Amino acid sequence: MSLIAEDKGVDSLARQIKMTGRAYPLFDIAQMILQRPERVVATFSIKKNAEGQPIQPLFVCALDDTLWLSEDEVVHHVLQKHFGTFYQAERTATEPPKGKYTFVAQCGMSGIILGPPNYHDYQNQLRKLHNERFSRMPFEAFKARVKIVRDEEVVKKWVEEQSFKTEYICLNMPEPLRLPSMEAVEKHFRETHKESIVRKVEAHTLSGNAARSLRSSELVRMVRIVWDDQKRFPLQVATSLSQQFASRGLQFFKVNKTITHVSVARPHYLDLEATPVSEGIKQIVQFINSRPRSTRRHLIDALAPTPTPAVIPIQPAAAPEPTSAEATTAEQPTAAATTAPAGPEPTPEQTALIADLHWLIHQGHVIEFANGILETAKKPVPKPPKPEKKTVATPEGAVAPTEVAAMPTEDGAVATEASPETASPVEAPASPAATVNGTQSGESEQAAHFNPLPAPDLHEETEAATVEKPAENPHVESPS
Repeated sequence: MSLIAEDKGVDSLARQIKMTGRAYPLFDIAQMILQRPERVVATFSIKKNAEGQPIQPLFVCALDDTLWLSEDEVVHHVLQKHFGTFYQAERTATEPPKGKYTFVAQCGMSGIILGPPNYHDYQNQLRKLHNERFSRMPFEAFKARVKIVRDEEVVKKWVEEQSFKTEYICLNMPEPLRLPSMEAVEKHFRETHKESIVRKVEAHTLSGNAARSLRSSELVRMVRIVWDDQKRFPLQVATSLSQQFASRGLQFFKVNKTITHVSVARPHYLDLEATPVSEGIKQIVQFINSRPRSTRRHLIDALAPTPTPAVIPIQPAAAPEPTSAEATTAEQPTAAATTAPAGPEPTPEQTALIADLHWLIHQGHVIEFANGILETAKKPVPKPPKPEKKTVATPEGAVAPTEVAAMPTEDGAVATEASPETASPVEAPASPAATVNGTQSGESEQAAHFNPLPAPDLHEETEAATVEKPAENPHVESPS
């Protein structure tokens, strides 16, 4: 059994990630999906032995798409839940049992009246009830639960039940057919309808709600175990989710080489000295580098603050004394006075700043994490060059490659000596700063307070609604 995220939900998440441009921890999204069964799709598949035979077959009821482990389970399910689709019960009066009865046997678990123990059909009713409802219990233990009831009302009820005969009419048949008992009904169903209703499958997919509502006890137990295991560590869901996001154009990178994030672009270092960009781009990158843990709000307040409107004091003129009616009217607030003022529209400078930030994020030069922290992609650390292989000429003139020259010592042992050209360089100590996709980063807990897919603020909505991702760098300055 495997659990994956439902496709429509993944589409919605992918659109939100592209709209906000933020980077979200992949495993946190998987945990969020597992909180609601309707967000998950469960796939059941069989396993085969060395001979190619299924270890445990699977069967599907074509009437309601339920999954079962045996044909008998499907047949009993259909006759219990869909009986009226194939048969109709008809009761006709008959002679009541002869004799006087003062007590009857009654099942202590189901309350079904079995009749007097000395009645000719008692053993058949006892075996039938055990097979239909309590087959998992040993027969002797089930029989011990049967109690003797001497209540006149219970005895009278059993006599009335025996005064009627129940027959079963087969529906949707070319000729009318009556069956005398449920055993005959089950036999007729297996011979007539089983092949079209019961399907043997190798794999079957159900929605999360349908998987949690299965009636087979063994399947229910398996679903619960797998679901709880994925909630503890959603590796299976996260793996399938990464494939679903990748097919929708999203990218992945790691923070601190451990936490996988999904975003619109992978981190890509922007060299301001080598790349000609606009002054607005430079200001954004320099501000983020100089202000650790800065957010979009900090950036706007520092580089494009909202101007404060000038306040001109007005001296109120002397007004006449209000009458009693005017005073009563003035005490009641108007609708305009109680309405909260709308937020200010973004200024042209803020719109340009948001557009520049949008381009940086979608190019991977700036990363905006789920908690709103902004960080620039750091310059990748160059890999050390591989040492060149040393060659030694053989007496015949052939050249044989070797990496280390072996020299015998005085006691006959062989010691190795690396030449200065082939010696491994000493690695610099690792910086305590965090890394993004294998590079340095100033933040080590960017995903510590992840809130799954939070709603962006006012400026984020303005960016998503008004700014499209440019195909090319619109801020690259042409060389003079």
